Amino acid sequence: MSTTVMQGASRDALASSSKRVEQLLASSSAADAQRLGDELFGVVGLLDDQVGLRRVLSDPAVDPDRKAALAESVLASHVSGTAVDVVRQVVRSRWSRMRDLADGVEHLAVLAKLVAADKQHQADEVEDELFRFGRIVESRPKLREALADRFLPVENKVSLVHALLDGKATPDTIALVLQLASHPRGRTPEGGLSEYGEIAARRRQRFVARVTTAIALSDDETARLRAALAHLYGHDVHLQIEIDAHIVGGLVVQVGDEVIDGSIAGRLADAKQQLK
Repeated sequence: MSTTVMQGASRDALASSSKRVEQLLASSSAADAQRLGDELFGVVGLLDDQVGLRRVLSDPAVDPDRKAALAESVLASHVSGTAVDVVRQVVRSRWSRMRDLADGVEHLAVLAKLVAADKQHQADEVEDELFRFGRIVESRPKLREALADRFLPVENKVSLVHALLDGKATPDTIALVLQLASHPRGRTPEGGLSEYGEIAARRRQRFVARVTTAIALSDDETARLRAALAHLYGHDVHLQIEIDAHIVGGLVVQVGDEVIDGSIAGRLADAKQQLK
């Protein structure tokens, strides 16, 4: 999935469908939101497996009412009325590419899980846990290889995730990581975790700053850095902080594609470059 690069019609379809999910879950319980997320993940699996069905449901030449009726006939006996409602809107919408349909449904499934976390006052935790686990995966080649191995049974990957995260992460984080481990959909483990984290950040209408520091920041330092970045970017900024002694001192801050390197290691590298 790469909803960040959706174009034109797909971007509009995703925006309207996301709004619909938020509306449907506004007065629902966390359990209802979790269930919707699980059901929509199931729909993603169906669309990935059934290419013919996905082709018909994403074909702009097919009448929207016919697509909605087909989706309902396939899903009604397997998922809740809320899930059917969401999918009906999705297939009525116009998507730029056939793959965008399944990608959009996956985005909505993640969104439902994030709504569930929000209702339990755990949205910040989920966002941070996705980031931290992504960094752990990046730094441990054997773990990354195990999660990315197409030939390793899904049951083994599920057991591995539970062994690593049970009792250490929120249930919604674990559910999202399990989804990526079971159905990577062509992505690397860290790539999928990053995409899910981006959905969380965009939902809360804020930027994410990845901060690398040699030593832990105090609460006051963290607050001042957050305020400075919010002033710089004109937007609320959520900090994801990683400790790395290799930068020696100072900070490296990444917001999107922009990197602010204030580390001692970075300044020494610049000095060496200038001496060449």
